[in-house]
Parts: sequence; structure tokens; C-alpha cells
Amino acid sequence: MADKKQPTRREFLCQAAAGIALAGTIPSWSAGTGQVPLRPLGKTGEKVSLMCLGGFHIGSIKDDQESIAFIRQAIDMGVTFMDNAWEYHNGRSEELMGRALQDGYREKVFLMTKHHGRDKKTALKHLDDSLRRFKTDTIDLWQFHEVVYQDDPEMIFAAGGGIEAAEEAKKAGKVRYIGFTGHKDPMIHLKMLAYDYDWDATQMPLNVLDPHYQSFEKHVLPICLKRGIGVIGMKSLAGGRLLNAGVVTAAEAIRYAMSLPVASVVSGVMTLEHLKANAKVAQEFEPYSETETAALLARTEEAAQEGKYELFKSTNAYDGPVGRALHGVG
Repeated sequence: MADKKQPTRREFLCQAAAGIALAGTIPSWSAGTGQVPLRPLGKTGEKVSLMCLGGFHIGSIKDDQESIAFIRQAIDMGVTFMDNAWEYHNGRSEELMGRALQDGYREKVFLMTKHHGRDKKTALKHLDDSLRRFKTDTIDLWQFHEVVYQDDPEMIFAAGGGIEAAEEAKKAGKVRYIGFTGHKDPMIHLKMLAYDYDWDATQMPLNVLDPHYQSFEKHVLPICLKRGIGVIGMKSLAGGRLLNAGVVTAAEAIRYAMSLPVASVVSGVMTLEHLKANAKVAQEFEPYSETETAALLARTEEAAQEGKYELFKSTNAYDGPVGRALHGVG
């Protein structure tokens, strides 16, 4: 069972510093294959598509059949890593994806979903709901969703906490791998990583603004690489706000995130045009050189200040309703 000892902030920073040298160790992947590349998911032995289809946006497509067809189009294009969450559109996103994964499509994908169960009972309830909605017996990657409040780690690892549900579900074969996500503060990720638990994956914001402000790339990514934890990048366009800064194009931003040593980058799209454009970046992917990376970071430094385009870090604007209710946040 996981160790309940609470590390100090100083210990977090020391741990981050110990792994920081790994940040520059970018594996070389084959480029320009015309297919969406597959990358290893940490030490799991699994390979997932470099582009992951975001589950929230597919629930925003109003017509059910259109959304189902859209998911299948993505899979047929080679985007076979599926993202979702128990709370997205009150379960509609999971239900639509479950319908899309019939007719042999479930066998073609690596299915990930997230939950808000901080205690064991709630987590297992969320798992049962997700399995029913997906019409499947097993979820490939089950992640604690939105670990963005300072006491979330303590709640998850408390006696009777959600981590007990994760271990039980894994032993029962209902989930294959366990991870967690968060978009607020890299120090909260480090709290989760400081527990003696063998995480399979974690999800975090990684974009061209991140290195300049509350950086997950600098503080969390190196530790994950050192421990063989699969890293899933998200918010490569900073929730869409990055483009408002006028400092990079969408393709440049996505390519930057994919140039990091990540397993996959979640892409929230709901039109075929955007799906094809983002998939094209993956299909034709070539990592940025050190010189190109330095130029991009110099170009984005001013825009990154104070998190004005990364509101998921600097405000509560992106915090979901379930977490807000649990923590009494208005």
C-alpha cells in the first residue's frame, strides 16, 4: 500500500532538480511517415498514437450520429488513443464514445477515461458508470481527474481513499493502468509523485508558454521520465487562448508539444477540418531542433507572463463543476 508520509515543498523541489537534466533527452522518433506515429506509454509496454482524441469536445457535437461518425473517422485516420472523463457533459461524452466503439472499433483503440473519486466508494461508482457507458469490460488507462486542489493528494491517499479503488479495480481486471491528471500547479503533481505509488501515466499542460510560468515541463516531466511514467500532454493551445496571443500558429504549438518526450498529446477537436489539420502535424511530425525551440521560447516569453493566456493555471476558470462542489469553490 502507498506510503502516507507527506513531503515538504523543499523536498518536492529537490526531487525535481534531481531529474531536471533528463528534460533535454528527447528520444528520436521516425519523422514524416504519413501515418500517425505510435510512441511508448512509459514503462507499460503499450504504444499509443502521438495524437489523442479529446473526449470533451466530441460531447459538444450536438447530433449523436455526427459525433459517433466523427470518432470513427479519427480512428480510421490512425488517432487510436481515446481520451474521456466521467463528468464530461454529464456522461454524454462517454456514452457517445461507447456507441462509436461498437462494431469492432473497441479493439482498435487504447481507451482512457478519468474520474473524480477521491474516496474509494465514489471512485468505484464512477468506474462502474464509465464501464457501462463505454459498453466494455476493461478501461485501458483510468486516471484521477483534475488533481488541482492542494488537498487532493491527501484525500486520494487517505485510508479509504480513491487509491484503494484504483488498486482493487486493477486487480479485478476492470482497468489495466492507473494515472492522474491536473492543470493547475506543478507542485500538486509533485505531491502525487512523492507518494510511494507506481504510477503508469500522468497528464499535464505542455505548451510553448509553460516553460515560462509554473512549468510542468521543467518541474514534473523530468521526474516522470526518470521513473518511466508515461506522460500525456494537454492544452497545447492553452485551451485555445494561445492563438489569441498572436505569437505562434496552431501547427507550431502542437508540433512543440509533440517535440517533447511525451507519449501523446490530447487534441480537442470537433470539426473534420481541425481533426485533419492536427492529425497532419502528427503524420508529418519532425521534432524541433534546439535552435528552433529556443527561438519559439524567446518569441513566447512575454505572452507567458502571469499566466494571462494559461487561465487553467492562474484562475479557477477551467476547474470542473464536480471538483468545485467537492472543495466548496464557487
